[in-house]
Amino acid sequence: MSKQQMCCGAMKVYQSVLLLFCCQFLHTLALDCAMMSGNLKQIDAGSGSVVGVNNLNEVFILEDNIFTKINMSLNHFSVGPAGQLGVDSANNIFKFQSGSFIQFPGLLKQVDAGGDQIIAGVNITTPWVQINGKLKYYSCGPYSCWGVSSYDYIFIIGNVSNNVCSGSGEFETISGSLSMIEVATDGSVFGINYQGNLYQRAGITRSNPAGVKWIQIIACPNGHQHVSFDLGVLWVVCVDGSIRKCTL
Repeated sequence: MSKQQMCCGAMKVYQSVLLLFCCQFLHTLALDCAMMSGNLKQIDAGSGSVVGVNNLNEVFILEDNIFTKINMSLNHFSVGPAGQLGVDSANNIFKFQSGSFIQFPGLLKQVDAGGDQIIAGVNITTPWVQINGKLKYYSCGPYSCWGVSSYDYIFIIGNVSNNVCSGSGEFETISGSLSMIEVATDGSVFGINYQGNLYQRAGITRSNPAGVKWIQIIACPNGHQHVSFDLGVLWVVCVDGSIRKCTL
């Protein structure tokens, strides 16, 4: 091969990489967001409710568009069809109902109430059903559950229902890298990577719960920390703890 041929080949590779780079940014979407009062480290929305926890592990529930503190200390708080559930620093599990918290059996370090009457979490102990695999974050929707490992690998379990909470029982690997992931009650999937970039999984349907690709979206100017979605509204906690309410 001549130097000229090698040069042309290298140029074609460069053009291909540049085209891929440009195409990725063509799918970046800036959202229309309003800043909310308050400061949180974690937020969750589902079934028309929004809850969250701040850096002091104080618990908040959105009431009349204001995050109102309630008398409880939790590391993580989740809301969805399964109710309002949280875990404390000792991994105890609680459900908020009728204005008070009731303790559940077992231990979890993270809990999710987004499935159809399915309560899921990480660090499961009896009497919970254990699924093979080690994850640091796990979230369920109407027909699939998604998780991320300590290495930020992304996994999905399909065929989930209120009758078979473990679904297919087999994790499928999804391309990409995320630090946290959230599945909405309509099946939408959002996640944030270690760099604070926010993504939505496009092409998700009941027949194709894994979707087809990740689309980057921007809600916070300096990076994202936590995300949740419900009823057409994306709730985002920025890296500085500020809260944004966004319309997709």
